[in-house]
Amino acid sequence: MIDRYLARSIAVPLIGTLVLASMLFVLDKMLRLFSFVIDAGGPVSVVWQMLANLLPEYFALGIPIGLLLGILLAFRKLATTSELDAMRGIGIGFGRLLRVPYFYAVALTLLNLGIVGYIEPWARYRYERLRFDLQSGALGAAIKVGEFNRLGKRMILRIEGSEKDGTKLRGIFLQVDEKPGSTVAATAEEGRFLATDDPNTILFRLKKGRLVQQMDKFAAPRSLAFDSYDLPINIPAIDKFRGRGKNEDELTLIEVFRRGYSHRLAADDRNRAQANTNYRLVEALMMLMLPLLAIALAVPPKRSTSSLGIFVAIVMVVTYHKINQYGEQMGAQGRIDPLIALWGPFLALLALIAWMYHVVAHRPGGQPIGALERFFAKAGKLLKHFAKRRPPTPAP
Repeated sequence: MIDRYLARSIAVPLIGTLVLASMLFVLDKMLRLFSFVIDAGGPVSVVWQMLANLLPEYFALGIPIGLLLGILLAFRKLATTSELDAMRGIGIGFGRLLRVPYFYAVALTLLNLGIVGYIEPWARYRYERLRFDLQSGALGAAIKVGEFNRLGKRMILRIEGSEKDGTKLRGIFLQVDEKPGSTVAATAEEGRFLATDDPNTILFRLKKGRLVQQMDKFAAPRSLAFDSYDLPINIPAIDKFRGRGKNEDELTLIEVFRRGYSHRLAADDRNRAQANTNYRLVEALMMLMLPLLAIALAVPPKRSTSSLGIFVAIVMVVTYHKINQYGEQMGAQGRIDPLIALWGPFLALLALIAWMYHVVAHRPGGQPIGALERFFAKAGKLLKHFAKRRPPTPAP
């Protein structure tokens, strides 16, 4: 019964926090992606593909916060409603109550390790490939009405209107530089693009217009009025995207581990790979400490409903994440050994959390952040005192 009650109490804030954090990340990135895709002239559907490839990264960031807040809010509820005191009074200690939190922690640690070790590298590579395809025009380019659109290096196109989902164009101006010293310009009332048997060539069928051809060997430009004219256009060659593995973030955990501890690579490459390997490991293993941290900060002082523990917990986790990022950079640059730069803060945080849990679990009335609680309580009283002493604003 106790395990099921704890499991339900943890699941609701955990899932809610994870979904909320992921949605905030997605909404923040969505606006920038829409702007990027529209400026690149690509289809809007690419935005959803790019966001889907960013979801593993957002889940990897949101899972630790969700686990921490899920356990912390569940135990805070037990503490503020005196249910925790009742359980401890009948002999149920924190060690027994930690079973369910550690069930969540181990399962989510394995899930997070799978995400950062295997899913996220492939998703990051696909995201960069979509960015490259947009910039290179491999996904197609949108023709903007009323503007001069450059298609490839030799073609400029302007249209005044588009109908039937772009299959019928009106008010066309076209200029093509066929080769050095040769230019073809055309105007037409209507036009449409047609496919040909050659995948490298498309046909632009123009109706009711005039074509002007200029070449160095012509004494004067040649002009031609037409009712229908088919202008073949060579599709410019599109560069191929690079292979996976340029950045360590695109390699799976096993691949980056092999690169980091291979003696065939240069020292700089090994340092970057070792730093990335250890960064992924400490970020995943840190989640196994979160149940102890959550319990240590969930229990407020007696006869108090202070929420300071929630604030301190979030600050500690975010600060540790930033320290790990800094340690990875220092290790990648070779300034500090990656093992020291990343496992040193990990062991320091582990010792701090173990002490905080020992205080709250084995010392009667123990409060690991008691000094902070007293400081903020006094600060709150002073603010209320000064607020009461403030003279009232005279009525006009």
